Amino acid sequence: MKRLGNILRAMDDNTSTYKEMYNGAMMVILPAGGGDVYYSDSNPTYYHGEIGLVITGTNKQAQDRPTLTLQIPAHMLGIEDFTPAAADFCLRAFGRYVDELNGELYNRARTDKENGKYYLDHPGGTVLIRNTAFFAMCACKDYENGGGVKVYVFEDERALPPRMCLCLRMQVQLPEKRLKKSIRMLCTDLPQAIDRFIADFDRVGLNKSVQLEKKQEGIRTWLKRSGYCAFLANGSILPRAKGSDFPMEDAVPFLSVPEEEIEVCGVRGMGIKRGVTVITGGGYSGKSTLLDSISAGIYNHILGDGRELCITDETAVTISAEEARSVKRVNISPFIKWIPGGDAHIFSTERASGSTSQAANIMEAVENKAKLLLIDEDRSATNFMIRDRLMKELIRKEPITPFTDRVRELYREMGVSTILVIGGSGEYLAVADQIYEMDEFVIRNMTENAKRLCSVHKIAQWGETKDMAGEEYIESLEKADWSQNRVLGGEFFTPYPEGSGREYLLVSEMGFLLIGDEKIDVRGLHDIVSMHQLDALGYMLRYLENLTGGNLRGGNIVKNLCGNEGAKNSVLDLDGQIDALYKKIDREGLDCVFSSYFTTTGRFLDLPRKCELKAVINRMRKIDFFPEKLPGKVERL
Repeated sequence: MKRLGNILRAMDDNTSTYKEMYNGAMMVILPAGGGDVYYSDSNPTYYHGEIGLVITGTNKQAQDRPTLTLQIPAHMLGIEDFTPAAADFCLRAFGRYVDELNGELYNRARTDKENGKYYLDHPGGTVLIRNTAFFAMCACKDYENGGGVKVYVFEDERALPPRMCLCLRMQVQLPEKRLKKSIRMLCTDLPQAIDRFIADFDRVGLNKSVQLEKKQEGIRTWLKRSGYCAFLANGSILPRAKGSDFPMEDAVPFLSVPEEEIEVCGVRGMGIKRGVTVITGGGYSGKSTLLDSISAGIYNHILGDGRELCITDETAVTISAEEARSVKRVNISPFIKWIPGGDAHIFSTERASGSTSQAANIMEAVENKAKLLLIDEDRSATNFMIRDRLMKELIRKEPITPFTDRVRELYREMGVSTILVIGGSGEYLAVADQIYEMDEFVIRNMTENAKRLCSVHKIAQWGETKDMAGEEYIESLEKADWSQNRVLGGEFFTPYPEGSGREYLLVSEMGFLLIGDEKIDVRGLHDIVSMHQLDALGYMLRYLENLTGGNLRGGNIVKNLCGNEGAKNSVLDLDGQIDALYKKIDREGLDCVFSSYFTTTGRFLDLPRKCELKAVINRMRKIDFFPEKLPGKVERL
């Protein structure tokens, strides 16, 4: 950190830009020159022993709040498994030392800009791929410091190859007009905290986290090959403490139905089979808590979360009604027979109703290859979910085909299972494969009782050929068309507001993503688990828009449906571009989508799933989709 200290001490005491620190000036003296041959260079990577400290700008309005990336050689921590769980454990462990530093800086009579502050991501119980904690190959220091900014480059035989490092990304608010304190924070206090972190590093805790991850991935692999869509370990703590993501104290541990208990990867618990599953029970019985825990299982969780061995099919999507969402050219005909003045096979609206929005959400999930839908009746449109026998007889002209009539076909034809929380309607009892009751957070299998009640009340069940009155049971519905026929048009898929040459991106904590002329409501995406995922979605969407043409209104790009030049009717290979983006992130890290140009988005990013990225695009109002199958050839960009 000697060069950084020299650079900072040479700066003006009242600086607010720290330009020289970001530039990282070096006077490089070559070994062959005998101390006389040199050249000027810039490198904002500074070293504390073997540990690199990369200082970059956050954005133009936060030049006194640099982003720091610590590069700690993995061998110094004894890390050999370079996995998301290992990086996650290290991030959480380092948080203790950052909190200690902030405790020493804190003065409630002054603002953070006056006190100075360190900012580190403090995640909840979910283990995600992050730009704040990851492993990467990093260059080793290849010089010795001289006076000022002079550095003496090693002879070739002393140079070391790049090595695997734990990278922790944080931010530092440098105190206003207090350069000496800034120097102490960056050159003394932070390096000493890193030294303590390394000296006290809990290798036993790291090993437990890595072993847990291996067990979680083992269960996920088993799920893909088995007839189950979810697994909940005995002893799991499902309820959350009020207003938090942490387990509730004194909660009833989950325990499998005895006759359905299985063992997977050495863990005993309960598997939920593929097909149609109903979870029922009285109010406050724990049924929604169970569904939320199943939903949480799409991601791994840390040791102590309570749900760390609740594992769910990674493609699962939580479905709800989402009134007023935008829908563009979605085939909702399996659920909506006809629409006044429209076509249910290519349904579009700027403000969907509860039923049409829920239909669109299901059809988009199927389009995105979801194999499990999670539905709570409390967040659903009643007229979409059910229509009992009396209402079917009374109302003959009804455009809505309720989900009860399609849920089995959805599994049979498309392999999409459904888990439903139902408390107020018995319609689903006749179509479910398995039915569970929650009673004070204790689960019971009620399938036989429910089927017996269906028989008593002469309700035909899905597997029967005759109903209880002796009449032949004939399914009256035509087979549904579950396909989509659409490709994204490129004309308005841009981060540039109309008439502007500057991009616009803002991610609101209220649940809106604003980009270009779009204001996208993402509050209905229930499987987004962190604000940092929203920030990442904003940057990823912006990356895709620029990749596929950026400001198409300026006349850039190309092949359209008629083969002519220009932006109008140009179509994009969205799936291909999203796949390529995720491969890029896998190679280069999540930070490859970040841009310091924007001042209204967060610096810390968590990786969302592909289906969430597609769901954000599906909710855009300015874009349009076109039929994929046309008489002429469709050129994809």
